[in-house]
Amino acid sequence: MNRMSDALRALVLAAAASFSILAAAQAPVPPEIAARSYLLLDVTANQLLAQKDIDSQVEPASLTKLMSAYLVFDALKSKKITLTQTLPVSERAWKMPGSRMFIDPKMQVPVEDLIKGLIVQSGNDATMALAEGVGGTAEHFVQLMNEQAKVLGMKNTTYKNPEGLTEPGHTTTARDLSILAGRLMLDFPEYVHYYAIKKYRYPGTPSTNDTNRNLLLFRDPTVDGLKTGHTNAAGYCMIVTAKRDFPNLSGGRRLLSIVLGTSSEAVRANESQKLLNWGYTAYDAVRLFEANQPVATPPVWKGAVNTLKLGRTEPIVVAVPAGSAAKLTTQVARPDPLVAPFTKNQPVGSLKISLGDQPVAEVPLVALEAVEQAGILGRAWDAVRLWIK
Repeated sequence: MNRMSDALRALVLAAAASFSILAAAQAPVPPEIAARSYLLLDVTANQLLAQKDIDSQVEPASLTKLMSAYLVFDALKSKKITLTQTLPVSERAWKMPGSRMFIDPKMQVPVEDLIKGLIVQSGNDATMALAEGVGGTAEHFVQLMNEQAKVLGMKNTTYKNPEGLTEPGHTTTARDLSILAGRLMLDFPEYVHYYAIKKYRYPGTPSTNDTNRNLLLFRDPTVDGLKTGHTNAAGYCMIVTAKRDFPNLSGGRRLLSIVLGTSSEAVRANESQKLLNWGYTAYDAVRLFEANQPVATPPVWKGAVNTLKLGRTEPIVVAVPAGSAAKLTTQVARPDPLVAPFTKNQPVGSLKISLGDQPVAEVPLVALEAVEQAGILGRAWDAVRLWIK
């Protein structure tokens, strides 16, 4: 499922700080969603399309396992562990309550199977075995989880365990979960295909828990992840991502839905599907500029060339209410004058995007090519011209 890594180029790393949403007067009204809090993010455009109480503290239940998986994937990427490496099953892992993979201390289980147990079966035993294998101890792994949350900008998240069982102080928010889900897909495209697996059972274990609880994997062929969670305190929770073909968007358009605190497994699936369908129909995605296409070529002073190409290394896409693309306007905001040198990918100004008189998004621009300083005579001549100007 490498397709999940497509269309993530526009996801800004500090996603929480850069979400934009249309003014209420112009934004389509989302459907009623039966959840304590919810969020719909257009990942391709990096725009928040709908929300409710996204900064309210909630229990994440097994959505916690997204962070556990993030650290496991990071350990794989840095070659601290391998997929074929086997890990022991401690007494602590074996005795974990709740959802299980059904492994025991007599087993040495390959990392890849433990990952499938964590993701598909939401196994608390698999999660604990991986936490101990990567972190040395579960307690140290939890410390790593909290440190990573800070690095990602998850300002309102605190982890107390790796599996998500109810524990005082183990809380997060819908906004923080969207940051984590986005970064998981962006940072580890080679591993997120595990989230699309519908059924898995480790050989020799019971088949009573072999089906992915993400019901939308079985209903909607465009859905390819991510995770469900449930405890009595958290209610039924779900993070779903889908990618659908869209006119003029090669690679498709990806949306991310989060619903928290619903009343049942069926309700969380139905409300997630409702959000996704609404997002794809109520909003159009508009590609304004291609990757590496100059948005502007302003003059540059004291440079070996006379202009500086500003743009993005990924396409610039915005989401607008369906049928309103013709009302889009753009304006480049940049320093003036621009004085060489400039390095490639150096941030230089931004592109402000509006729909009528309402701001839609502001996208940072970078230098698409390096501009070296001119020689002594060229710099001296531009210095005189700048003084006159």
